[in-house]
Amino acid sequence: MLKVIFVCLGNICRSPMGEFMFKDRLEKEGLADRFSVTSAGTSAEEEGNPVYPPARAELSAMGISCAGKRARKFTARDYRENDFVLAMERRNAADIVRIAGGDPDKKVFRLLDFSENPRDIADPWYTGNFSQTREDIEEGIAAFLQYLKGRGLI
Repeated sequence: MLKVIFVCLGNICRSPMGEFMFKDRLEKEGLADRFSVTSAGTSAEEEGNPVYPPARAELSAMGISCAGKRARKFTARDYRENDFVLAMERRNAADIVRIAGGDPDKKVFRLLDFSENPRDIADPWYTGNFSQTREDIEEGIAAFLQYLKGRGLI
């Protein structure tokens, strides 16, 4: 079983969107039983809070529920226990490495590092553009799955 964690700053917008969109895609492709998927934030600022309403609405419009999800902080244990740590932007990746005490296993990536156009996924908390965030995450998920398939990991 591959263990994947999506990570952003607060764990109320991008990373839960990644978590639940990835779970939905895996379910649709019949791959859900091969993965453990979760999400966290590099900051404890939102810890315990539910998914931000516009992010929740974006997921709901896709027929995806994130009911019961509460923000939590990424830990060094999360690094150790996951095979892939997927950050939404460079700053998140740098914070992950700091929290984990390094990246000796080379498993920290930005989600869009797997795409043909590697880049950060802008924080919709600031941009207000949740549909662009959804599109970027969809692109990243598709590219990540291709990466895994291409390496015979699934």
